[in-house]
Amino acid sequence: MEEALKRLLEAEYQADAEVVRANAERERTIQEALDQARRAEAQFAAGITELRGPYLHQAEERAATAVAELRKKYDERGRALRAQAESREPAAVEAALGVLLDPKRN
Repeated sequence: MEEALKRLLEAEYQADAEVVRANAERERTIQEALDQARRAEAQFAAGITELRGPYLHQAEERAATAVAELRKKYDERGRALRAQAESREPAAVEAALGVLLDPKRN
């Protein structure tokens, strides 16, 4: 019976050692998986930056085009208003002189 107890104790020690080894292996596997996930996430983040580049360039070009078109439009509108003001200036001066020279006229 003493021999059977020794074998059982030895088997228990071996089982405990196997459990410790398995736990260590599990932790190592988990750490490797986490490391791989971090590397994949970093690659993905770097890839997003590369993917955004052309779209940002296109957006900047479109914005520059829109700004140029708006400047052209407002410059044309300013010239039209200036021309309109110049064409109406003589009538405005005449009306102002009329009011100044004939105060009863207002």
